[in-house]
Amino acid sequence: MADLTNEIKKRRTFAIISHPDAGKTTLTEKFLLYGGAINTAGSVKGKATSKHAVSDWMEIEKQRGISVTSSVLQFNYDGFCINILDTPGHQDFSEDTYRTLMAADSAVMVIDASKGVEKQTIKLFKVCVMRHIPIFTFINKLDREANDPFELLDEIENVLGIRTCPINWPIGCGKQFKGVYDRNTKNITTFKAVSSGGQKVAETQEIPVDSEETRAEIGYALHDQLLDDIELLDGASDEFDQERVSAGELTPVFFGSALNNFGVENFLQHFLAMTSSPLPRTSNIGEISPFSDNFSAFVFKIQANMNKAHRDRIAFMRICSGKFTAGMEVFHIQGGKKIKLSQPQQMMAEERHIVEEAYAGDIIGVFDPGIFSIGDTICTGSEKFEYEGIPTFAPEHFARIRQVDTMKRKQFIKGINQIAQEGAIQIFQEYNTGMEEIIVGVVGVLQFDVLKFRLENEYNCEIRMETLPYTDIRWIKDREMDMNQLKGVSDVKKVKDLKGNPLLLFSNQWTIRMVLERNEGLELLEFSK
Repeated sequence: MADLTNEIKKRRTFAIISHPDAGKTTLTEKFLLYGGAINTAGSVKGKATSKHAVSDWMEIEKQRGISVTSSVLQFNYDGFCINILDTPGHQDFSEDTYRTLMAADSAVMVIDASKGVEKQTIKLFKVCVMRHIPIFTFINKLDREANDPFELLDEIENVLGIRTCPINWPIGCGKQFKGVYDRNTKNITTFKAVSSGGQKVAETQEIPVDSEETRAEIGYALHDQLLDDIELLDGASDEFDQERVSAGELTPVFFGSALNNFGVENFLQHFLAMTSSPLPRTSNIGEISPFSDNFSAFVFKIQANMNKAHRDRIAFMRICSGKFTAGMEVFHIQGGKKIKLSQPQQMMAEERHIVEEAYAGDIIGVFDPGIFSIGDTICTGSEKFEYEGIPTFAPEHFARIRQVDTMKRKQFIKGINQIAQEGAIQIFQEYNTGMEEIIVGVVGVLQFDVLKFRLENEYNCEIRMETLPYTDIRWIKDREMDMNQLKGVSDVKKVKDLKGNPLLLFSNQWTIRMVLERNEGLELLEFSK
């Protein structure tokens, strides 16, 4: 038992969220450099001339230079075992990020110092707030021209609605970026840029803020400005309070440059000291302790064809309690039967290795023969329970999809169903018709491009896509309702989802109100669990 407790206490599991181009993937890579998990930033195995971020593995990601799926990366540092969930930054893939945040215990929010809080950050941040998870802010790219740091803090507080507590403070920015001041030690760490290759750290030295050497090093004007800033910070900013941080009410803020690796290790050290090991999770029988002898986990992501050679399908699980051992038998709650989890593995982008054991807080990928859905619970022990579900978000864009070659119907149905089970798209059928008419719904339009690309490249199936004029979808609460009896639905599309639930597609909010008025007692839901 002592072994189990010690292993779980070492675990830290966090998600990295940001707007695209804020430097999230670069920051992830620098963490991995410190943990010795990779040797050179921006490298994956493959052609020496073709460097891509280690966490981006899908072909379309390499072609477009964006992350469209969440990667799971594990490394060890200073006695801790750290699981990073790297999420897509592009808002068209935000649903994948929502699900990933369900598997994380805390979040690191990366903000570009020259752009401040951007639209996508707001959306993702609200999910963190909803879950009351601790949020740590890394304000990146200080080696470029940046906004005033006080304005950046104001923006975080006003736009995101969370108080800030700067742990360090920048001195200058861009070509004038001289380093950061540590509010705890009252020392300055100076910054000298280095190339962004495999080198671990920017050249630095630590000197007291009030020494003559500091004035000479950073220049009198910047030193006077810093002393004024410190006075203002000490008088006006929130003090560090671990309880408020843990409750998600206060975000510790750090400044640095991930590209030049300045401030990254300092951030990592503070982060590990301020976060906790895995906490209890809510189930339908109450909270489940991570230190329980019984193993339990839930599926938060499914990914098909991660390895073209194997045409496989991986279910990613967050372990919530106990210890996992390879070959163990578990009970699949939704399937209602015992199963063996086969080929358990952990990932480092395309690299994977078989896992012999894993503990609460860890993420494992297991081979899925098509039995798992997102949100499923697996457990051992006599008492069966289910973790709280992961909501399905309502798509906002719709298209009718047809395969070009009717002889490839089988590949088409298999491909579209597998991609739908991953949660990237939702598929619907016309009410009272067969699978001839398939309607796809997505949260962001870029998902249509990914769907087309994957059907052609992974399933050898060319498709035609016709966008539909609908913007809103509602599930009908009464699953047994006969939709033919509904009144005033001439401008509404009647469909059903994969589980046979009845839904309506609307072209605007006004039509929703009209249908509700004309059909007394009709209840519509914005999302389905």
